[in-house]
Amino acid sequence: MEFLRLSRAVKRLGVHPVTLRLPADSGKIPATWVGRERRFSSLDVEAMKTTGGGADRVRLEALYVRVSGSSGQESSLAAQEEDLRATSDGEIVRVFKDRSSGLRENRPGLNRLLRLVTDGSVTVIRVTHEDRLARFGAGWLKQLFAVHGVTLEVLHPKKLGGRDELLEDFVSLVTTFAGRLDGMRSADTRKRLLAESGQCSDSGDGR
Repeated sequence: MEFLRLSRAVKRLGVHPVTLRLPADSGKIPATWVGRERRFSSLDVEAMKTTGGGADRVRLEALYVRVSGSSGQESSLAAQEEDLRATSDGEIVRVFKDRSSGLRENRPGLNRLLRLVTDGSVTVIRVTHEDRLARFGAGWLKQLFAVHGVTLEVLHPKKLGGRDELLEDFVSLVTTFAGRLDGMRSADTRKRLLAESGQCSDSGDGR
């Protein structure tokens, strides 16, 4: 008999670390402390594999909602969260929100979500539509989640064919960059008007 670290025990069982950690915390699964590390008997782990008991899949959900604009879309954020809460069948650990383009990689809510995934505090990520998570590259995020034993669930999956989906992605890309270009033009216009009114200088030297 040997005593296994949590990482080895869950690998043998094929479960998420939280699935074993929570029952151990409540005493449903025996564990031994070696210093500051919890160890599991290999005999107990093998018994769990044989009986399929003692380590039921714990469903800890993180909900992610996003809108593209920085303001004026609060109702959309609320509607996404309401849909996800209404269809939840686990424990909702936290709701993450972003007001940013789906093409933007550095999003505060998404960054916090990824930290929760990597520290083993969640087992399921739920979104209303895949593009809420990312306009492009959602597949890479799925792979990252899978490495940490976390699954992605999309409430309303796409039902498009290959050509239709490609066209939709193209339209989304053009729309996003058109919006960015319009924003840049607006910023340039504001700067020019301020310069003309004498409130700022185009030279950038503060004079």
